[in-house]
Amino acid sequence: MTTVTKPFDSAAFLQSADDIAAYLEAAFEDGDPALVTHALGVIARAQGMTKLARDTGLGRQNLYVALSEGGNPTLANFMAITKALGLAVRVEPIQSDAAE
Repeated sequence: MTTVTKPFDSAAFLQSADDIAAYLEAAFEDGDPALVTHALGVIARAQGMTKLARDTGLGRQNLYVALSEGGNPTLANFMAITKALGLAVRVEPIQSDAAE
């Protein structure tokens, strides 16, 4: 008997704002900028690239390039994308285990 597999697409599971926020937060926790870019690309596909382009004022093709593997979105693009997705980016101090 042959095993049939399908590619896993995490975009199919990003159905709510909470799902999207948790997914992107997990990418940030990893600390790899390429993973954050990939996560934004997955989120953009889940929400619809055309809608995101319209909401950000960025060209659809520019979004595809910036969020592709090896893409490197500018900070301005990153901020426009997260805002259009209804996400707020917050900064917190890193908690240290060492006693001060």
